[in-house]
Amino acid sequence: MEWNGQKAREAIEAFAFGPEELIAAVEVFRSEMEKGLQGKVDSTLNPLPSYLGLPTGDEHGEFITLDFGGTNVRAERVRLFGGGQYEQAARVAKPLIVPGRYNHAGRGSSAVGLFGFLAEIIDAVLGGDHETPYRLGHTFSFPSTQDSPRDAKLISWTKELAVPDVEGRWVNEKLNDALLQRGLSNVHPTAILNDTVAVLLAAAYQWDNVAIGSIYATGFNACYLEKFDGEKSPMIMNLEAGNFGWLDQNEYDMALDATSEKEGTQTLEKMVSGRYLGALFSRAFGDILGETVHAVTGEDLCHIIQGDGSALLRHMAGIPLTDGQIEESAALAEAIVRRSARIAAAVYVGMLRHILDGKAIGAQNIAVEGSFFTHMAVARVALRDALLEILKDEGKNVQILHVSGGASLGAAIAAAMIGD
Repeated sequence: MEWNGQKAREAIEAFAFGPEELIAAVEVFRSEMEKGLQGKVDSTLNPLPSYLGLPTGDEHGEFITLDFGGTNVRAERVRLFGGGQYEQAARVAKPLIVPGRYNHAGRGSSAVGLFGFLAEIIDAVLGGDHETPYRLGHTFSFPSTQDSPRDAKLISWTKELAVPDVEGRWVNEKLNDALLQRGLSNVHPTAILNDTVAVLLAAAYQWDNVAIGSIYATGFNACYLEKFDGEKSPMIMNLEAGNFGWLDQNEYDMALDATSEKEGTQTLEKMVSGRYLGALFSRAFGDILGETVHAVTGEDLCHIIQGDGSALLRHMAGIPLTDGQIEESAALAEAIVRRSARIAAAVYVGMLRHILDGKAIGAQNIAVEGSFFTHMAVARVALRDALLEILKDEGKNVQILHVSGGASLGAAIAAAMIGD
């Protein structure tokens, strides 16, 4: 095993996403959005209705929320006071997998086990209270179809989940069965929504001029408020943006896709989200060395970029690395993250172009939540730079709102909006 400098330079270049690609991605994303809205089956974007508009900001009451969308599940009691004010009264979080103890995420798991686990967490956040009636808002962050905001039918698992007997089933119905089985007849699953929709609701509850919500974390997705012609009320549409399929993949993208749970799907997500960027780095790093190396996390990438990941890199390589080789490794990690952010910027601008339909861009806030984006300074800077690169002076009117706890707050707001 030895360091191949030529391979290193080629790998860094493979993750470039230049000005022409950026502009093209904006236009194609908008086109795919609009084809999907028209119901054309050849679009890789299939906008899903949430059956929710934006909140007034005056919603109030106490609600139970369930946030199920990745490696951890969270239940909370949330109090809404109106006027955009709220508080978290209680919170319980547990991972879906604890090695050696349980696994509620893989093919060896079961739907009964998974929903029983969710009911257990809800019971814990209630402190065993089986009497007080509560409406529950459920943030469920997987592609689903709905004919009302009260329940959703899972289309397919993403983020490498593979629990059998859930795809094609009504999710809140299964949750309600599990709650009743546990004696929680006082908890009524009232609303179900995607995490991006929850983030948009949470932001719009507190701020003005918010029409786009996005998750930029383990996964990547975005939603927006669609204003229809005629008398139909505006509605938030979940784009399932991670499935956008018109991006050029390099050899590392294609290799990662070939070994993923669902090959050929979620093309954009596998190039953008924190769940996959560490794996892309490891494939490229291993190619430079001529040997397979173990995958790193998004947090590891952050350390490598910041210059405090030299010990990790030398351990991965199994050979001494020079300072120059460490710097090339950091440049590779930064190229992967910068490409991710530039693709995200193309998504947001494509959505803005659709929303405004040729009008000038006034004050616009884009609500973004996700630990990967929050902690990855390179991604935040690259996103801002890309927005200005595309939009020029109008880019100064577009601000990124960093939302925290949006999945739970948005779920409570949705339950308040829907009522009994």
